[in-house]
Amino acid sequence: MRKKIAILGSTGSIGKSTLDVISKNRKNFDIVLLSANNNYKKLIQQAKKFKARNVIIKNELHYQKVKKLLKKTKIKVFSGDIPLSSIISEKLDFTMSAIVGLAGLQPTVDAIKVSKTVALANKETIICGWHILKKLKNKYRTEILPVDSEHFSIMELTQNTKDDEIEEIIITASGGPFLHTPLKKLNFITASQAIKHPNWKMGKKISVDSANLMNKVFEVIEAHKLFKFNRRKYRIIIHPQSYVHSIIRFKNGLTKMILYNSDMKIPISNILNKKNNKFINSKRIESRILNKINFLEVDKKKFPSVKFIDKFINSGSSSPIIINASNEVLVDLFLKGKIRYLDIVSTINMIFKDKEFNKYARRKAKSIKDIKIIDNWARLKTINMCVR
Repeated sequence: MRKKIAILGSTGSIGKSTLDVISKNRKNFDIVLLSANNNYKKLIQQAKKFKARNVIIKNELHYQKVKKLLKKTKIKVFSGDIPLSSIISEKLDFTMSAIVGLAGLQPTVDAIKVSKTVALANKETIICGWHILKKLKNKYRTEILPVDSEHFSIMELTQNTKDDEIEEIIITASGGPFLHTPLKKLNFITASQAIKHPNWKMGKKISVDSANLMNKVFEVIEAHKLFKFNRRKYRIIIHPQSYVHSIIRFKNGLTKMILYNSDMKIPISNILNKKNNKFINSKRIESRILNKINFLEVDKKKFPSVKFIDKFINSGSSSPIIINASNEVLVDLFLKGKIRYLDIVSTINMIFKDKEFNKYARRKAKSIKDIKIIDNWARLKTINMCVR
C-alpha cells in the first residue's frame, strides 16, 4: 500500500530533499499535499511532477496565479492559514514539517492531528512549542521524529536506553569559518565572511548561527525537549570534518557514534523507509578521510554562546522563546550591517539581565498566542537595546 504523505515547506531545502528521496521509489508514495510560502513556481513544478492531490500557497497574493496555472490538472489549490483538517479527511502516514521559523508551529500542530508520523525539521517549533506538541502527540497517538542530523543520531543511538545507562551525550559542531580566527579579529568580522561555511552552503541565518555556535545552543535545548535524559549530560565538542553527528558515552564503558556524510537525505530516507531503506546512494567516506577525523574542546572565549546552555536550564520555561526571538532579530541586524558580529551574543546576555526577563521567562505559554506574546516582547526589547 502506498504511503500517504504531506510536505509542509516543500520548496525549501528539507522539502526538496524529501522529494528527492521519494523520487527514488515513486510507486510507494502518494503525495497528498505540498505547501510553500512564496515560491509558487517551484510549488507548481513539484505538484505536477509528483502528481500531488493538493497544494497550499501561503501567500494569498499568489493564489490566483497558482489556481490558473494548475487549472488543467486535478490538483486542488488552497491559500492562507487553512488548517490541514479542512483539506485532508484521511489519516496521513507521514508529514514532513519543514516550514522555517515560528510560522511552522501552527501547521505542525495541524499535522499532528491528521498524521501517524510527523518528521520535524524546524528548530523554532521544538524550542518554542514542544510542550504543546507533546500533549497533542499523546492525544492523537502521533509519532514525532527529529530530522536534524544530531537529534536523529541521538535517537538512533539511544533506542531502548534509560537515562541511568548514559554517562554523556555529545553533540558535534564544525566550528564554522572562524574556528582558527584569532579572538582579537572577531569584532571586525563581516556578514559576507560569516556566511561562508567551510563544509557546506546554507542559508544566511543558519550560517551565522553556525559561525558563533548559537545553532548548537539551540540543538542542546531541542535535545532537552525531545529526549528524557538528564539535561546536565549534554556537551558540545568541535569536529571540523562534520562526519560524526552525535556521540554517546555509556556507563558500561562503551562509546557509540554515528558517522555519515552531511546529507539530509540520509536521515530523511531512514525515517521514511524504516524497514526497507535502500534508496540512498551516499558518497563513500574514504579511509584517508577517516584517518584525519579529529575532535577539539570548545573555546568558550571564542564561542561564549555555549555559556547560555546553563542559563537556559536555570531560567524559566519560556526563556528559549525569548532567546530564539532575540537571536533572530540580532542576526538580521548583523546581516544588514547595523550591528557587529560580537554584538549578537553580548546583546543576548543583556536580555538575560533585563529587569523584565524573569517575568516573561517564567510565564507559562499554554497556547500559540501566549508564545507570540513572549516572542513579540523579546523582539521589541532587542530592537530597543540596539537602537540606543
